[in-house]
Amino acid sequence: MAEPLLHLAGVTKRFGGLVAVNNVTYQLPAGRIASIIGPNGAGKTTLFNLITGIYRPDEGGITFDGHALAGRRPDQITSLGMCRTFQNIRLFHNMTVMENVLVGAHTRLHSTGWGAVLRTPGFRRAEEEARQNARRLLRFVGLPAGSGDQIAKFLPYGQQRRVEIARALASQPKLLLLDEPTAGMNPNETDAAMSLFRRLRDELGITVLLIEHDMKVVMGVSETVCVIDYGQKIAEGTPAEVRKNQRVIEAYLGRQAQLHDELAAQRES
Repeated sequence: MAEPLLHLAGVTKRFGGLVAVNNVTYQLPAGRIASIIGPNGAGKTTLFNLITGIYRPDEGGITFDGHALAGRRPDQITSLGMCRTFQNIRLFHNMTVMENVLVGAHTRLHSTGWGAVLRTPGFRRAEEEARQNARRLLRFVGLPAGSGDQIAKFLPYGQQRRVEIARALASQPKLLLLDEPTAGMNPNETDAAMSLFRRLRDELGITVLLIEHDMKVVMGVSETVCVIDYGQKIAEGTPAEVRKNQRVIEAYLGRQAQLHDELAAQRES
């Protein structure tokens, strides 16, 4: 049996007395579209931060493509073939779309510092190849022709999300982690995003791991779903299996009941 592309073994992360991620074990095979779901505050983004090297686990280990990630910086993990987007868009808003995508390509540019300063033929050739690839990626994610010259902050929200994905793709990832990629999108944008996620896997061969609250997206594109609650994994399986899992139902219904009680108390006060 092939080794999983991503393997978490007993991963725990504490912030003072708060256990944000508690003994999570998870395996993600290559070539899969998978989702991590859970109520707000369940520890999903913390888990992404652990996987990508922003945080270090207090216990347990993480392996990616056969490489132990302990002690590696985020840029080193990116160089291994893993990239991510964030829940809140993190573009360089005053740079052009093209410049944003080229930032993502820097880990794959083969040139020396002197080459950049002197603008040697080798550097200019690598720079032009990166620009051609950036244009290809902008077309792939569905941005209109001419978008590369626009200032990123002036694009509509849904298009800014696509720029983020193009920038991540420029690093040539084997695994792409998307943190709430359809948040704030209208239904048409969400449908287009779901199609893009499938194309990432089917046409580029990229394994995709989502954090997502939109259950239409989760159930529509995921082959497997992992459910986190209070930092613990409470369920994992196909969308159909997870949808019927009693612990999952209780976790979500429990949050809804708590919110209902809080709103009722506010109305009475």
